[in-house]
Amino acid sequence: MTEHSSRTCYTAALVGTGRIGFSLGFDKKREQPASHTMALLANPRVRIVAGCDTDTERLASWQRYVSKKQHTPVATFTDSADMYAELRRRENVPDLIVVAVNEDAHKAETLAAIRAKPRLVILEKPVALNSAEAEEIARAADECGVPVMVNHERRFATDYRMAREYMQKIGDIQSIRAELFSSLRVYSAQEEKTGSYSLLHDGTHLVDIVRFLLGDSAENAQLTHPTLTGVWKDDKGDVRNFSAHYTTSACPAVDISMSGRSRFFAFGVDILGTTGRICIGNGYAKFYQRKESKLYTGFYSLARDKSVRLPRKTGYFSNMTQNAVDFLDGKASLKSPLSVAIEDLAVLEKIKAELKK
Repeated sequence: MTEHSSRTCYTAALVGTGRIGFSLGFDKKREQPASHTMALLANPRVRIVAGCDTDTERLASWQRYVSKKQHTPVATFTDSADMYAELRRRENVPDLIVVAVNEDAHKAETLAAIRAKPRLVILEKPVALNSAEAEEIARAADECGVPVMVNHERRFATDYRMAREYMQKIGDIQSIRAELFSSLRVYSAQEEKTGSYSLLHDGTHLVDIVRFLLGDSAENAQLTHPTLTGVWKDDKGDVRNFSAHYTTSACPAVDISMSGRSRFFAFGVDILGTTGRICIGNGYAKFYQRKESKLYTGFYSLARDKSVRLPRKTGYFSNMTQNAVDFLDGKASLKSPLSVAIEDLAVLEKIKAELKK
């Protein structure tokens, strides 16, 4: 990998100017930047040169905003093939191409991005609708020599990275419980072609962060043989609840649970060690250590570790973009490579196979 000057400005093109591509950057309740556009604009080493979306009104709004922020016009297209053809004609294929479209368009748009031969593709999670499509993307990336990073955003978040380091301080890991609650169906056979179900759309984050915390290695994070309990289906046959239990070499009890019956959204992971505990999720991170109990003589209890100083911002999106820049500089490897994301998808596929029985 060739190391580049820290003054190098990398060009970027965006395919998909919807929520994760653009508009979540205006959500005042979210930690910002919260979209690919805003994260790219916030990085001084990146300049956006083009964008693509089939929604012309949305695309025009994106163009006005980006052009104003960068003080320079950006090209827009309603078809990615036209965008790549024009950029090639100008001999200006961008260094970065971000693919932020719906799941059912991931394969086609990612293959097109790879074949345009940028220096890096950033793909919004999940990789694809299924493992067969994901492997097709992987083959194309290998043939074209184009690396792909998948935006499993919690891998880049400072609080989750702190949690993985802190796991070394809580003794042997006894259990990991990961939970996701929402109102979206967990799985629907009728939505196989759209990916409009939570197991794929949100469950990819849940599986990925568990594997990240376990260390990602095939030995430690091998979630291959799920035992399912608590499966509940509604009157349409859509799965609304399940729990999957695993045993790995790094942890004897790993439980992944999802609900699609809840009237709220929650995402969290509870890690129990022999001498401590970590509770982390959307909006919270708590670290505990074994201390002499204030409640019972001769006993020990868990108490909040007040020495842990949480960051004001987790940097989940900005850190992802910076990792891309560092990779292009030749200074870092990708923290969320395509190969790991494909393994995450395989875990989801095995859960899905059990749910379909």
